[in-house]
Amino acid sequence: MTKNTHDADVAFIRALAELLNENDLTELQVKRDYAEDDSLNVRVSRKPPQQIMAPAAMQAAPAMMAAAPAAATAAAPVAASADPASDPGAVASPMVGTVYTSPEPGAPAFIAVGKQVAEGDTLLIVEAMKTMNHIPAPRSGTIKRILVEDGAAVEFGTPLVILE
Repeated sequence: MTKNTHDADVAFIRALAELLNENDLTELQVKRDYAEDDSLNVRVSRKPPQQIMAPAAMQAAPAMMAAAPAAATAAAPVAASADPASDPGAVASPMVGTVYTSPEPGAPAFIAVGKQVAEGDTLLIVEAMKTMNHIPAPRSGTIKRILVEDGAAVEFGTPLVILE
């Protein structure tokens, strides 16, 4: 690798870091092919601020609790004060992306509060880089709470649903 190529790569990486900050992105990955057996693969990422995730979960929770059965609603005030991520039944997002609650616009949602799901059933879809990733139920159970809204942006580890 020559000095010029190295300088160009450093400038390229700095430009990616600036792009990451200017557009408020959390991760960016690029591969540059120079020759058949020579390439540069760069991944620039940063940890998102914690305040961004909490308001979205708090806004979605009251709407979802209103749809819960009466027995679940009685227990909701206790659960609402607890952090959803610490709930043992929380299913977290495995990636950064946009959540979709149904397979296509206008179609019925995959899940609803109180619905029984089997292990492997699709709970939601997280779109990442134009790829639709089905999020399966890690185990059988009942949907206790849905913590995200259709079309919401999520980060890695954001709690999506509470499965009881």
